[in-house]
Amino acid sequence: MAVVAWIGLGNMGGPMTANMVTAGHTVRGFDLSAAALDAAVAAGVSPATSIADAVRGADVVFSMLPKGDHVRSVYFGDHGILANAAQTSLLIDSSTIDVETAKDVHDAAAAAGFRFVDAPVSGGMSGAVAGTLTFMIGGESGAVTDASAYIDPMAANIIPTGGATTGQAAKICNNLMLFINLASTAEGAVLAERLGLDKQVFWDIASVSSGDSWALRTWYPRPGVVPTSPANNDFAPSFTAELANKDIGLAIAAAHSTGTPLEIGEHVQQLFQRLIDEGEGGKDCSRIVSLVDGTLSTSATTNG
Repeated sequence: MAVVAWIGLGNMGGPMTANMVTAGHTVRGFDLSAAALDAAVAAGVSPATSIADAVRGADVVFSMLPKGDHVRSVYFGDHGILANAAQTSLLIDSSTIDVETAKDVHDAAAAAGFRFVDAPVSGGMSGAVAGTLTFMIGGESGAVTDASAYIDPMAANIIPTGGATTGQAAKICNNLMLFINLASTAEGAVLAERLGLDKQVFWDIASVSSGDSWALRTWYPRPGVVPTSPANNDFAPSFTAELANKDIGLAIAAAHSTGTPLEIGEHVQQLFQRLIDEGEGGKDCSRIVSLVDGTLSTSATTNG
């Protein structure tokens, strides 16, 4: 059993640390949000007063943060991980961030004598709670192997992706495909209904035919068809439109840097931006269906 330092106890980090505690690890957690820290403590995490307090003497340090800027602030500087962790600590960042930031942290960690892997996850909040996340791990092979042992209580799938930053690259490309699939699912669902198809009948067909996708099976944006759909609960977020917009934006930025045209991806990003502009950024990303069926303006007027 290990001493685990954990920085970032939000919607993902909170339940992930709970699974680490259940597995028998000692987890010291830190978060700027008092509410997030209190929730983690209730699940068995020991509260830390700072990053330095959390990482002191830890066998492994995890970070799970919203954006690249947050990762930089947590790893760099006099109060950050690199300045305060023991060099024997294995560093694992499970945030979904831009490849450039991941590379900068890899380089800085190596220069300071640390082993570091980028290990973003797929599976959302439900996967974090259930301990069924997929981890994509990029870095030196020995560090990846050691990281996999620590990750095991949180994961259904642990997939080494190659060298530094390839974990982030895999996550960015995966989410690009997810959100394109979600947009196409929303359009197909609305069109099918307007052509007279029962929503359950159409889902039964699409889910075993060439229109199938994870988005269709898990987030079908019509209520009463898929038990896990946020549409059943007025699009309460399992993955917010703001986060979807951030993630697909990472893919677009990577595409620009590599000269890769993403015409469909850029259009879907514009759809998420429209949701945010309408004040719906905190709703689930599958709320994108409202831009197809025309309910967004009605809802916004009613709620405003």
